[in-house]
Amino acid sequence: MLLIAQVAILKIVELKRAQMKKIFKYLLIILAIILLDQLTKGILINLITGRVPAFAPAWQLIPVPYLMAHVTDFFNIVFTWNPGTSFSLFRALGEAAPVVIIVLTAFVIGAISYYLFYRAQPYERLPLAFIVGGAFGNLVDRVRFGAVVDFLDFHVGGYHWPAFNVADIFICVGVGWYILNWLLARRRCMRANKQ
Repeated sequence: MLLIAQVAILKIVELKRAQMKKIFKYLLIILAIILLDQLTKGILINLITGRVPAFAPAWQLIPVPYLMAHVTDFFNIVFTWNPGTSFSLFRALGEAAPVVIIVLTAFVIGAISYYLFYRAQPYERLPLAFIVGGAFGNLVDRVRFGAVVDFLDFHVGGYHWPAFNVADIFICVGVGWYILNWLLARRRCMRANKQ
């Protein structure tokens, strides 16, 4: 009986170690995305102000958008603040909007992180890590400045895609990759059921 209990405990410890390795790997990916995002934004803020404060109200730190560099006929590096969310959601909340956005973003990051570390299939994990890393990078800006730094500006003629940042790239790639993986997994499942 004692031997069975020892074997069971060893199996649990091995399982925990394997799970911790998996969690650690994806935490490193998330951390790398956050650092890359914050580094690029910090470089831009430093180029404009000569410093990178830990916390500062966005428009007091840099009051107006900047065209920093005309790179090609279709790409500029700009500097702008994004105080809201996609499609100006939550604008009607007025001054409470930043707090609501921070709380909702933190909740979504927590829910996706829980799913990533405890429920996700192997094919879902890396895209979810991209989404969490990108969302967390933008959350850091919201907490530090009350708005998100955007600086990548693609345009054709006079039409500009809304400026975005490195975190946004990881979020979009993660979402697209997640959807693609989900569709492929669904197709495999449907084929298996037909046989």
